[in-house]
Formats: sequence, structure tokens, C-alpha cells
Amino acid sequence: MNDIALSKEIAKAVKENGGRTFYVGGFVRDKLLGIENKDVDIEVHGVEHDRLYEIISQFGEVKTFGDSFGIFSLKYHNIDIAMPRSEKATGRGHRDFAIYVDPYIGYDKAARRRDFTINAMMEDVLSGEILDYYGGRSDLENRIIRHVDKDSFVEDPLRVLRAAQFASRFGFEVAEETIELCRQIDLTALSKERVEEELKKALLKSEQPSLFFAILSKMEQLSYWFKEIEELKGVVQDPSFHPEGDVYIHTMEVIDRAAMYREETEKPYFFMLSALCHDLGKITTTAFINGRIHAYGHEEEGVKIAEEFICRLSTNKSQLAYVKNMVRMHMQPNTMANDRSRIKKTNKMFDQALYPVDLIYLALADRGVGIEETKTFLFERYDIYKELMERPYVGGRDLINAGINPGDGFKAYLAYAHKLRLAGVEKETALKQTIEYVRKSQNEKAAS
Repeated sequence: MNDIALSKEIAKAVKENGGRTFYVGGFVRDKLLGIENKDVDIEVHGVEHDRLYEIISQFGEVKTFGDSFGIFSLKYHNIDIAMPRSEKATGRGHRDFAIYVDPYIGYDKAARRRDFTINAMMEDVLSGEILDYYGGRSDLENRIIRHVDKDSFVEDPLRVLRAAQFASRFGFEVAEETIELCRQIDLTALSKERVEEELKKALLKSEQPSLFFAILSKMEQLSYWFKEIEELKGVVQDPSFHPEGDVYIHTMEVIDRAAMYREETEKPYFFMLSALCHDLGKITTTAFINGRIHAYGHEEEGVKIAEEFICRLSTNKSQLAYVKNMVRMHMQPNTMANDRSRIKKTNKMFDQALYPVDLIYLALADRGVGIEETKTFLFERYDIYKELMERPYVGGRDLINAGINPGDGFKAYLAYAHKLRLAGVEKETALKQTIEYVRKSQNEKAAS
């Protein structure tokens, strides 16, 4: 039984027990927008906790999220069943709330706890009737993100990021009164995990991720979690290369272009983070030299700044390694395409890249113009590199079989063999040259 059919069966059983079941939240919103949402959220009114548990148990193994929350799910299904509740802030964090479950709270009050009007609509599972107490349908049609209740809205700081994320994801405007409320909210107590979750949605689900940062900027909410992005504003660039304006404008254009490529990459989220971070080094390296604007060394400087930014949001080491590698190398593909560099040089570049294809797409997003010719050149060279890496090559076992004992210098010998591999030297010849290199190195060491 699929989740929609299951929700209807649960609703029938609830009705037999005097209750009523609604689809709620993002499920209703996405349905009206014509967007598929595989996560089914239903809310059951008029049935006590223990009786609801018994009803749900008829349909499979029930998982609960604490009796005080009144939230259930069924194993093997993407369906959440919740009881109506109200919430009251007990602290500054996103999770600092006292929750009061009440199956008889009423539809109006149950909807009032929602963040935005477009998320506060309720659809009767059986009849399809939509209850819309706060004008959500009108705001949906007019493409507006608007808070439901000003008093409860400010109690949850995560809603600031959610407003920007929804605006970016759906291409909506945020109501001026909601923006004004968001300016008053302190985000410093949020956990890095929740902040990154909203950033991730904006970067992966938006056609124009730049809107996320544009809205946060309008709310004056970039300065804590995204201070490096804010610092890009006013960092000038050579207009002959960047007629679009400062580094902030350029970065926003790059992440929007990167969004067109993200599904082609191996690590879409890491890729989008790299696009966001690629020019952070210009914050500290931009200078006027001989009457021209330069940012010499911004790639290497950017690695340090990107690391500080990423570590504020995440403890994921592979994510950090990916972003640092991409920031350090982001200029190379376009430079080599412009110079029509030799195969040996592009082979070395791809070998140093953790994800070569992702690096190519980052370069294309950064370039903005002349993309097709550059793309053709880089992928032709990448195909050459891939074919080279598929050939037999000298490895550690080959050196050991040739009588070279592992120990001091062995890593250097393998590095030399790998250098020959990148140059396209056949394995047999490369092995002979590596053995000669080993003998020469050992003789020099013995003589010193």
C-alpha cells in the first residue's frame, strides 16, 4: 500500500472513532504548486493519544517520537502522523520549546503554530476540503512568503532561514512585514546542523540560490553565519574581466550558473558550496597594483577562509577536503583552456583534483562566457586522462618484485613512477626508468 492510500485508510479508521484527519504543512503546499512530495504529513484531530496509537497499530509497526510530542510514523512508510499541538518558547534555540499536545485544540489554533501562511493550510484527507485560516492559498497564488503569527514567529530563529530558503526555492517574495520581523531575531543560538540544513535546501533545490542570500541580506542576517559572504560586498574586481561588479555579485552569478550543472556532478552539495566559496580569498588579497585591480594568490588564501566558513557549519571532513581542493584549483581549468596547455599539464591538473568532472563544471560556472569551447576542450582532455589512468602502470608490488624494499624513499619512488604514468610512458619503460631512478637516488644517498 502506498503512503497516500495508507493515509486514507488511517483517516477512515480515525473517522470511525470520531476524529478527523488532515494533510498538513509542506505536503498541501507542494500539492497546490504541482510539486511531488514523497513525505506525507497528516494531523489527527479529536482522538486521544493512546487510542490513536491503537488505530495506527492496525496498519503496521509504529514508531513514536516521545509521548509529549504526539508524533508517530509507520515502519517502511514515509508518513508522519501528528496530533495537534501548541508550542511555547523556553529559550533562544530552535529546540527550546515546551510542547502541549491537545487533540481538541481546534483547527484554527493548530494551524496558527505554523511558520508561514503557505504552510498553514490543511486538507481533509477524505473529502479534499482545504481549511485556510490565514490566507495561505492567496499568498501561494501571489508568490509571497508571509508569517502566520508575529508573536510565535519570533520565538523560533530558524524561521528566518526558512523564509529565505522558501523564497529561493520557489522564487517567491518575502512580505515586508515578515522581513521586518526577521531583522529583530537573533540567530546566534541556532545549531550549525539546522543552519546547514536550510543552506543545503537552498543550494540544492533552488534554480536561483542567490535569492537565499539576497533575502538574508535584506533581513540584515548575513553577518553571523555567512559573514564571509557579506564581506564579498564592495570587494572590487577588474571591470575588463568582471563587468558585472564586485565579488559578491560575481559569486551570486556563479552559484546560479552552478545550479544548472549540479546534477551533472558527483557531489552536488559539496559542488555548490565550492561555487559559493571559490573567491573568498579576494577578501584579503584584492589590491591596486600599477593602476590595475589584482587578487594575486586568492586561490590559496581562499582555502583558509573557506575552511573557517565550512567549519562553522559542519564537521564533515570529506566535505571540507572537497571544498578546499576545489577552491585551490578553481582557476586552473579556465587558464589551461585559454592557453591550450599541453596534455601533460592537463593530466597533472586532473590528477590533483579530487573530483575532476566537478572541477570542470565549477570552472564553467565561474567563466560565464565562451563556455562551449572551454567545455569541449576540458572534457576532451579529461577523456585523455581517463584513458591514461586505465592503462597498466607501475605500482608498489612491481617495485618490490624488482628487488626494491619498502622503506625510506619508497613513497618518492612511487611518486616518480606516477609522474611517468601521467606523461604517458608505457609500464615496461616506466618500470625500467623508475628502477634507474631508485639506483641513482640510493647511490647519491650513500655517497653523501
